[in-house]
Amino acid sequence: MSKLMPYVATLIAAPKARLAENNLKEAIEAMGLTQVEASWLAVNGAADLTFTSQDPESALKGLSAYLKDTQIDFIFQVKKNRKKKLLIADMDSTMIVEECLDELARFKGLNQEISHITARAMSGEMSFEAALKERVALLSGVTREEIGQLIERLTLMPGARTLVATMRFNGAYTALVSGGFEPFIESIAKRLGFDETRANRLLMKENCISGQLAYPVLGRDEKRRALEEIRRARQIPQELTLAVGDGANDLDMLLSAGLGVAYHAKPIVAQTAHARIDHADLTALLYAQGYRQEEFR
Repeated sequence: MSKLMPYVATLIAAPKARLAENNLKEAIEAMGLTQVEASWLAVNGAADLTFTSQDPESALKGLSAYLKDTQIDFIFQVKKNRKKKLLIADMDSTMIVEECLDELARFKGLNQEISHITARAMSGEMSFEAALKERVALLSGVTREEIGQLIERLTLMPGARTLVATMRFNGAYTALVSGGFEPFIESIAKRLGFDETRANRLLMKENCISGQLAYPVLGRDEKRRALEEIRRARQIPQELTLAVGDGANDLDMLLSAGLGVAYHAKPIVAQTAHARIDHADLTALLYAQGYRQEEFR
């Protein structure tokens, strides 16, 4: 017989959507449960449904079916160890809105060509390293000044600053781990307050991108290893780690974390990760840990 375990399903509405009391009642009915404790984390924005069960899969299926065509996300997990002590985050299309290499391509009029390569890599259709090598070669000649111009206009993802600040305030260690390049990652890490960064080196020649790829490349397996190295160095158990990303090169990292969240992700990632956020902003990761809105920093 399966052990009776406490679980929590956290429902989070999209920024312009509304999570009503009736949604909570209908969600509980869809889960086929009677003994459920409902509590607001943000009134009409996010709520916890806490229960014990020997068969959480049937409750998960019912909840998933109920929320399928709504603007409400959910994260379903064992209640124990919810609050994490390590955040490992991807950058492009996760902590920032843009894909940096796609934006750099605009300086050379190659944005459509490079965006196509990026999309193939992020959906898992080609290897990350091959895609990076091809894009860097095409970006040969982009100047240091143009890189600086792009850095100045990069847009933080909604909720990113709050996520990092709240976790750090509560004692978590935060690392920005990206297959992108150091100038971008270091700037965004400083803006958001990350404790540590890992990224690829950008080779320059006469103040322009050389077109050559620097080795070793920080790719899919290296992201997973970064999570393991950082958590071991800080003696953080695997179950107290949180990872977030959107592309295929994030998948091993997401699956190695205590909670791996696919954020507005490519289908292969969203379907495989522990949890997915399709509608809400990055504060969803705080609600998933049980933080109430008034605890946000």
